[in-house]
Amino acid sequence: MNNKTSPALGVISYFCVTLALGLYFTFAAVQGDYGLFRRAEIQADADILRTQLQGLQAEVAAMENKTKRLSDTYLDLDLLDEQVRSVIGMARSDEIIIR
Repeated sequence: MNNKTSPALGVISYFCVTLALGLYFTFAAVQGDYGLFRRAEIQADADILRTQLQGLQAEVAAMENKTKRLSDTYLDLDLLDEQVRSVIGMARSDEIIIR
């Protein structure tokens, strides 16, 4: 009759195992490799990379524009003059150079 006053060992072990598994899966869902915190980190990294991508796309567009303006089919004389001055360091005879 002692059996009715104390819970069975199997029931206690069942609840302990169930509690441990529940805690483990809860921890894994929050802190694990695919958890909520990792998802937030990945989202922040993705936002940073999107911003960098937009900056690089703007730089590429500017380079493509300059390349087009210096091509054989379309020659921008002002840009050509600017590039010659910056690379060679030459000035026209009617210009005054201030250092």
